[in-house]
Amino acid sequence: MTQPIPTILYIDDDATLARLVERGLKRLGFNVVHAADGESGIARLAAGNIDIVALDQHMPGLDGLETLEKIHAMPSSPPVVFVTASQDSKIAITALKAGAADYLVKDTQGDFIALLGVAATGALEQARVRKARDDAEAEVHASRDRYAALAAEREVLLREVNHRVGNSLQIIASLLHLQANSTNDDDIKAALTNAMGRVAAVAQVHRRLYTSHDLKSVMLNQYLEALLEDLRRSAEGNRMSRLTLSAETIEIDPDRAVAIGIIVNELVMNAVKYAYPDGAGAIHVVLRSEGDDLDLSISDDGVGLQAKQDPRSTGMGQRIVGAMATKLEASIERDPAHSGTRISLRFRRTAAAPAKPVAANA
Repeated sequence: MTQPIPTILYIDDDATLARLVERGLKRLGFNVVHAADGESGIARLAAGNIDIVALDQHMPGLDGLETLEKIHAMPSSPPVVFVTASQDSKIAITALKAGAADYLVKDTQGDFIALLGVAATGALEQARVRKARDDAEAEVHASRDRYAALAAEREVLLREVNHRVGNSLQIIASLLHLQANSTNDDDIKAALTNAMGRVAAVAQVHRRLYTSHDLKSVMLNQYLEALLEDLRRSAEGNRMSRLTLSAETIEIDPDRAVAIGIIVNELVMNAVKYAYPDGAGAIHVVLRSEGDDLDLSISDDGVGLQAKQDPRSTGMGQRIVGAMATKLEASIERDPAHSGTRISLRFRRTAAAPAKPVAANA
């Protein structure tokens, strides 16, 4: 694609030299517009279609430095090459500090015109590079702004999704609770209550995410406290009146929080059903951190291992605990020295990174 011919505005009160400059720069591939003083140069520049300015220092009215200042005050001003007959380096330094792209000493014979062409070409190239850089930076900033807006919108949508999912799951849990209370069959009541607890465990995570400042994590201690409060409210009589929680302040990702909540629900409900055949008793949930690991224990002071297994037990709870423990990559231990039953799980605070595939040998 052919580049357009650049137009240079030459501001100089020497008309004869201006004609030499015009002829010389045209041979070098420039369009040339002449202005005899600073005021007319500013007016012509305001009319547009000027790519670069060559500016003399000594002129009637506005001198070169004053004209340069007014040029740079204009929006989207073109680059300026400062031209003067003075050998005083202070003028050059002042002009460059004022924003001139280059500086040339002229002569009356026009020998400087070739240098002016080189300086003008270099200044135009610098201006193109600077504009490309500014455009790129502006696009980066615009992209960041668009990303921030999209991220904010995504966060609002995720909060709304978590809110709706949490509400829907809570409705299901409430229906299971009503159904459990409406039956006289103890086995059906227990199954519905267990199902209600599992649904509530998941619902609590979504409610936590809806109110959290960070959608990528859940405060595990607060989540477990809310979960146990749900279990207390759903229990018949005072069977969970001595259900306690001791938990350190720990953040964890939502998927792992769900698995932990379901495990706690299963083991607490198991203790309620089997640990105290004659009534209510203490059930303790303890969560603590040990370096990068978390230790979760659920214990009671009930009949312990000496009790015979309830023939009504289907083993569903144990299978669910095992599946969630596998998801957490947790180890499960039963404390044989504990007078009642104490189950401990130990797992990493964060999920292990997936192993990188090993490249096959060629």
